[in-house]
Amino acid sequence: MSKIIGIDHVQLAMPGGGEDIARGFYAALLGLNEAPKPMPLAARGGCWFEAPGVKIHLGVEADFRAAQNAHPALLVDDLKALAALIEQTGGQVRWDTELPGVLRCHVADPFGNRIELIQA
Repeated sequence: MSKIIGIDHVQLAMPGGGEDIARGFYAALLGLNEAPKPMPLAARGGCWFEAPGVKIHLGVEADFRAAQNAHPALLVDDLKALAALIEQTGGQVRWDTELPGVLRCHVADPFGNRIELIQA
């Protein structure tokens, strides 16, 4: 019997024309590398970002609506430093203390998609 062995990538939606804004958040702020999209998919717009063990694809949706509850949770090696950087650039960090012993917070990408950040 076949079984699931991992997640290849997570896809989030974005409005058309937001690629440069996405690069500013996912690459410049979060430190993910932009990966080239295959030619047949590049014409659709959007961006792909990667780091070891992480792949986030942003796809254009004509009737875009941000994911405010569903979200990826990203492991971070220095959450307090990243949270401070996000706040310095005008982002809002919402700390979550519901899970004892887990340092985590939620932020929104530039399109309003929820992103959870967890101290590795």
